[in-house]
Order: sequence, then structure tokens, then C-alpha cells
Amino acid sequence: MSPTITEVDVYDIRFPTSEQLDGSDAMNPDPDYSAAYVMLRTDSPGGLAGYGLCFTIGRGNDVVAAAIRTLRPYVVGRSVDSVTGDLGGFYRLLTHDSQLRWLGPEKGVMHMAAGAVVNAAWDLTARRAGLPVWELLAGMSPEQLVDMVDFRYLSDAMTRDEALEILRRAEPGRAERAAELRRRGYPAYTTEPGWIGYSDDKLTRLSKEAVAAGFQQIKLKVGGDLDDDLRRMRLARDAVGPDIRIAVDANQRWDVSDAVDWMRALAPFDPYWIEEPTSPDDVLAHAAIRAGQPVPVATGEHVANRVVFKQLLQAGAVDFVQIDAARVAGVNENIAILLLAAKFGVPVCPHAGGVGLCELVQHLSMFDYVAVSGTWDNRVIEYVPHLHEHFTDPVVMDHGRYRAPAAPGFSARMVPESLADYRYPDGPVWQARQARQELTR
Repeated sequence: MSPTITEVDVYDIRFPTSEQLDGSDAMNPDPDYSAAYVMLRTDSPGGLAGYGLCFTIGRGNDVVAAAIRTLRPYVVGRSVDSVTGDLGGFYRLLTHDSQLRWLGPEKGVMHMAAGAVVNAAWDLTARRAGLPVWELLAGMSPEQLVDMVDFRYLSDAMTRDEALEILRRAEPGRAERAAELRRRGYPAYTTEPGWIGYSDDKLTRLSKEAVAAGFQQIKLKVGGDLDDDLRRMRLARDAVGPDIRIAVDANQRWDVSDAVDWMRALAPFDPYWIEEPTSPDDVLAHAAIRAGQPVPVATGEHVANRVVFKQLLQAGAVDFVQIDAARVAGVNENIAILLLAAKFGVPVCPHAGGVGLCELVQHLSMFDYVAVSGTWDNRVIEYVPHLHEHFTDPVVMDHGRYRAPAAPGFSARMVPESLADYRYPDGPVWQARQARQELTR
């Protein structure tokens, strides 16, 4: 008899990263990296559960946690078999409630909340199967995979039959690519040197350390002040030499003309891409920026759903697609986006960092390599060395590459001590911080 999902536990977990300016950029100067963390509890005698999260940078946790709780009636009381045996149907159930969908539709806080629960269901499924999520996905047939996708609004760019053909073309060689992945790992780049609040000395030191650790690409945050950005790019280029790629990220800072002028000024330092140069919703602005200056354009971490990704690709507005594991509605929607990128021949270089995003998105890129695109050429996963110690199966970096996860699940489970210590607002870390602030006042 199948076990039953008995509860959806939601935890407000926040880390005071603003104290050291970790994660700071031109639009987000004081982030506290946070997660609305989900556990799908079951009555299985072995304690089977599924884990997921929604990443925020602080106060947004209040809103996302409330949104996740509104989905509880769709989850509690369901048999585990009914979820794990129909993950496509479960995804559609959570995203198609008409009253909740009206808040988007299919974008924003409600969509992110659905993604946290969907990802927890994938974690539950993979744990039950004894496989990491990337391997679970890579073992599915093309027919099973396309059943996970909602093709509504996509058929003008990619039909179900076209998606099937993409997956069938990649079937030969799956086993060899999986073996190669386990042997070599997946290529990564690091944003560690580039936070906009770091000093010049820290930027230089961390850039050199990144190269010594095997990274072939780093990333700098830009967009605050052009003179500062020119100085920091010069320091970074001097530190890493001419052969290491340096990407830059404006975090949505600019209008089109500002982006074009700024990137023409930075172009002599050979930026590998300009990330999020403008509003993530503005497809035509991305196309104009791509046409108006020489640096390739990347975006995606704040793109709301598969439909906007479709338009970016149709408009020729991006050179690199940057999926996010917790922004859209979970694994299912990211399968659709990976297929769209493969259809248009655009490499996928995911956004990561935050709380648990590296842990999650590594599975999606590895699945893409094994079963969708069949290549890792021009593809890298972002890596930021923050907060991994709070997960039971943290990412492992080896000479600038993600080592393929072997543990069952989505690598999303947090250690119990972290859940207790960083619970907001009554965990001991936040109680101590409040006490310090009161003393200062």
C-alpha cells in the first residue's frame, strides 16, 4: 500500500549575509539570503519525505511561505504513488488552480511557490527510487519526459513532436555521457570574486584564487558606477590574464541606451557576456541591447516562465539561457525551457548561488547534457561558495567542475541544526542579531 503525504511543513530560513555584503550587487545592496523551505512529510515507516525550497533575499520569505501554504489542500492526503507516478499531472494541478493562477498567471510569487512544492515532489520521487534527480530524469524515455511539459503557449515555437525528436536524437550515447559526467564533472564558473561591495584587494585576491582552483570563468557585478566598473574590470583582467573568461552582470540595472553605452565602454576588457542588462520581462530591449553592442547577452534568473523564455529565443534576444531551479514552476517547467533552448541552439548556463540553488540546478544541467542537448560546449553552471554547509548533500567542486551527485534526491535537504539556528525570527542566530542591534541603539 502506498504511503500518504501527511503534511506540508514550511520553514522561514534566513541567513544574515548582508553583514559581509555577500551577494551584493547594483540592484540588491544588502541581501539576506533566505529560503522558504518545504518538507513533504509522509506516513512511511522509514521516514520518507521530499524537500524543496524557494529562494529569496530576505523579507520576501513572508510572502512566499504564505503562498506555499495555500497549496496544502492539493497535497495533504494524497498517496505518494499518485504524485510520484504522475509528476506531470501534479505539476499541472498546482499551476492550474484558476483562483490562484489568476494572481499571475503562471508567474510571480504563486508560481514560485508551486515550484517549491513541485521540486519537493521530484526530491521525494528520486529518494524513493534511490537515484539523484539528474539520473532519474536521464533514465526516462522521451515519451515520459514530454508528458512532464505543458505545451500550452509553446506550440508556435516547439510542438510536442519536435520535443520528442530532440530527445530521441539524444538517446544514443546517454550511457556514455553519464559515465563521462561521473568521471569528469560538469564545468562551472564562479561569482565569488565579483560582488559589488567587495574591496579592490578582495576582488583581486579572489580572482587569482579562482583561477588557482581550476575555474576558467569568473563573473563580476557591474552597473553601479562606470568608472568603478572600468577599474574593477581592469583589476580582474590583470589578475586572471587574457585566457580566463570574465562575464559581467548588471542585475537589471539599465535602460537600453545605458546598457549599450556601458558595454561599449567595457568591451575592451573582453567580457564573455552581459547578464541581465535590463528588465527580465522586456524581450525587445534585450534584442536591442544584443544588436547595439558587441558583448553576448545572457538572462533568465528572473524570467517568469517558459513563455517569456520562448519569446527571448524567438526574438534572437539572448546568447545564453540562464534557467533558475526555483524561479519557474520547478523541474517540469525547466524541462520545457531546456527543450526550447535545444530547439533554438542556444546554450544553457544556469543561475545558481543563493540558498540551495547550486545544489538544485546542477541536476538540471547534468540531465541536459545526458539526455537533451548532448553537449556541454559553451555551457557552465554558476557556483558561489556560500551556505553549502547547511545541506546534507552539498555540491562538491573539483578543479572548477561540479562533481555529479550520487545521493538519492534533489540535494535539497537542509541539516536539522541549520533549520533550528536560522529559523526567522525566533532562531538563536536572529535572536542574537536583534540583541546586538538593540545594544547599538
